[in-house]
Amino acid sequence: MMAFALSLDAFSISVGMGMIGLRLRQIVMIGMTVGLFHVMMPLLGIVLGKLVSQYIGVFAYILGAALLLYIGMQMIRSSFSDDTGPAFSPIGWGLILFALTVSIDSFSAGLSLGMLGAKTFVTLVSFGLFSALLTWAGLFLGRKAEGVLGRYSEMLGGCILIGFGVKILFI
Repeated sequence: MMAFALSLDAFSISVGMGMIGLRLRQIVMIGMTVGLFHVMMPLLGIVLGKLVSQYIGVFAYILGAALLLYIGMQMIRSSFSDDTGPAFSPIGWGLILFALTVSIDSFSAGLSLGMLGAKTFVTLVSFGLFSALLTWAGLFLGRKAEGVLGRYSEMLGGCILIGFGVKILFI
């Protein structure tokens, strides 16, 4: 249940990211990378959860929110530009930044699970699997919405990312 709940953020944010006109190969790579980060981040959290208190979790949420706000603002700015390419491309460092952003909450959950002594293997496999599947679903949904919304899709995608950044900061 926790893996599904944490993966819903990846789904929602992927809908916005899918609106920038991604190819199938990019969608597959993004889902695999997000799934991998949803394995690495809680593993790191579990290990640190056994060693450290809750202070790191607060910093992780603030960093994730700031990254979402930045990417969203860049996407909106780009939607007003005459350039044909998107402001943010999930390739190379952009892909790592995106995967890190959507997996920050898994790190915090891993901290808690590490303190509680959760079964590491089951936790990591379920986090990775659910996040990859829901990321793919969100990207495909966003890709369909991009076809319907046309030029405004990147602006809407940016607004979705900003909305999640604000949600993380203030709720």
